[in-house]
Amino acid sequence: MLKPYHNDSEIEAGCDEAGRGCLAGPVYAAAVILPKDFHHPLLNDSKQISEKKRLLLRPIIEKEAVAWQVARVEPKEIDEINILWASFLAMHHAIEKLDTQPTSLLIDGNRFKPHDNIPHHCIIKGDGIYASIAAASILAKTYRDEEMERLAKLHPQYDWHKNKGYPTKAHRKSIQFHGATIHHRRSFKLLADGVQTKLFKTFEGL
Repeated sequence: MLKPYHNDSEIEAGCDEAGRGCLAGPVYAAAVILPKDFHHPLLNDSKQISEKKRLLLRPIIEKEAVAWQVARVEPKEIDEINILWASFLAMHHAIEKLDTQPTSLLIDGNRFKPHDNIPHHCIIKGDGIYASIAAASILAKTYRDEEMERLAKLHPQYDWHKNKGYPTKAHRKSIQFHGATIHHRRSFKLLADGVQTKLFKTFEGL
């Protein structure tokens, strides 16, 4: 069973990101403050449950949460500041938009850039430990998946509706054959070094 809180006396916002390892698309993050007594038997790390269950949980989380927000950072900025800092920035944006100010942040992972002097706790695999982080992982994942499905309709050759921008063999083959789009992250290793150099010479003209 997921833990309802880290410290009962704090207003805790669980934070997580989605899309950090993708070759294309924005990185998303969510911040969620849950009631201390919130419980749902299906709630878990978004990677451990099916898409159907994630979509079932999303409106429940949005309805029952004290506050929640989702934010994104685009590929261009990811390339400028790197994916780690872009993930932190997306979390910062989500936290800033919360209607209720948290007094503590529960961050999934082992690193975070402090935000607005709010105390934070980095928890490795926290999305499988704390309910608020698990809820944030579900919101970030489902909103990002929706965006990749939308982009897939504009660029069907990359199968983003299936791979969601992750580095599958089929995705890399599509990049090699069709080239990169403005939604691909230029700072990532899309293809082998020599091939990638040629790829971005073409990319400059897009």
